[in-house]
Amino acid sequence: MFVDIHVHTRYFEGPERIYGGTYATPQQLMDMLKPHGVRHAVILPGVNPECSYIPQSLGEVIRIVEESEGFFIPFMNVDPRAVANSPDANLGHLMDFWMARGCKGIGEVCACLRFDDPKMENLFRHAQERRLPITFHLAPEPTGYYGIVEELGLPGLEGALQKFPDLLFFGHSQPFWAEISGDLTEDLRNTYPKGPVAPGGAVVRLMRDYPNLYGDLSPAAGSGFNAIARDPDFGFAFMEEFQDRLLFGTDICSPKDELTLIPYLNDALAEGKLSREAYEKIGWKNAERVLGLG
Repeated sequence: MFVDIHVHTRYFEGPERIYGGTYATPQQLMDMLKPHGVRHAVILPGVNPECSYIPQSLGEVIRIVEESEGFFIPFMNVDPRAVANSPDANLGHLMDFWMARGCKGIGEVCACLRFDDPKMENLFRHAQERRLPITFHLAPEPTGYYGIVEELGLPGLEGALQKFPDLLFFGHSQPFWAEISGDLTEDLRNTYPKGPVAPGGAVVRLMRDYPNLYGDLSPAAGSGFNAIARDPDFGFAFMEEFQDRLLFGTDICSPKDELTLIPYLNDALAEGKLSREAYEKIGWKNAERVLGLG
């Protein structure tokens, strides 16, 4: 049994994505996930201007959810520049509107602003007031990428974790998960580093110091799964230590994507490399708790 914290879908198969595929349709996605025990999947809407190659509306997402008979769960996506591009904009009325239609969180936040940009902090403040978790993507540069712009060592994220202690941040993307290792260099930040994980990684330190930081283990983008699988002994110990704050996800975009995390977790449980308690929390119990699922 799994609750998938991170999927993308749309009604219509569109043109080839820049990654070489198309968003899976809702039916394709359910056909992929349900046979493996996935009982809910969180849709992250593709409405960011930085990701406009896959145009989508929140209305489309809500309709998909309503027609899925409880399988899909919606997140909203609120651009911090959405209302008059102002750092004092009332984003709360947008959040309230979509919360009334079932949205359980915000994401994937991909605006190319820094964590301490006043408009980004305005988004965080309104989300914290409503107890809406945020799934974020990171960008290593302010142009040519999508995601919150961050530096080596994740200082911006640390500042946000300190300033908004009651806001749950779901970490995602290559520049986030590459920081699991203490030997990360600037040229590897937006890649999928291989080999043993060195002590001193920013992700490990921040998860130890800030209980509002969670980890999205989605493998389709390569980042979360790579972080735990590149050094299996480290990865299993990491999952045990942070079993209360790691979330199963797939980041399925295309019907061509493979479900690598499911067999990895199943094999780890069967072989005694991962405790049943950690397996169940990562697989579905953490998601049920933070999203308030019955």
